[in-house]
Amino acid sequence: MGSDELTAIIIGAAMKVHSALGPGVLERAYELCLVHELRKQGLKAEAQLELPIEYDGLKIDAGYRIDVLVEGSVILELKTVQTLLPIHEAQLLSYLRLGHKQVGLLINFHVEHLRDGIKRMVNDYRESAG
Repeated sequence: MGSDELTAIIIGAAMKVHSALGPGVLERAYELCLVHELRKQGLKAEAQLELPIEYDGLKIDAGYRIDVLVEGSVILELKTVQTLLPIHEAQLLSYLRLGHKQVGLLINFHVEHLRDGIKRMVNDYRESAG
């Protein structure tokens, strides 16, 4: 399954959760419901995964956690904020780089229509082969 198809399924699942819960509940509630919905659809969805920083041969646990990782390839960063800010985008891009993943979705559930709270981001960073 390609990343476009996978992100479309994830967005559909997020919309289903948002329709059921509406805006205004805690981020953790959306996370648990979204993971459940994704698993019902046969996808592998893991929540609150540790994301160590790899530096100079060391793995450092700096407290970073991926909200949800779907099929081992798409990172979901969930928010319940009035407005998405550039720092939220930077956070997802950092997670994509640190996790060596290419595609992520920033999903803000604190909106009236979820389509207004979703941003797809792509990590163009490639490790050198040398």
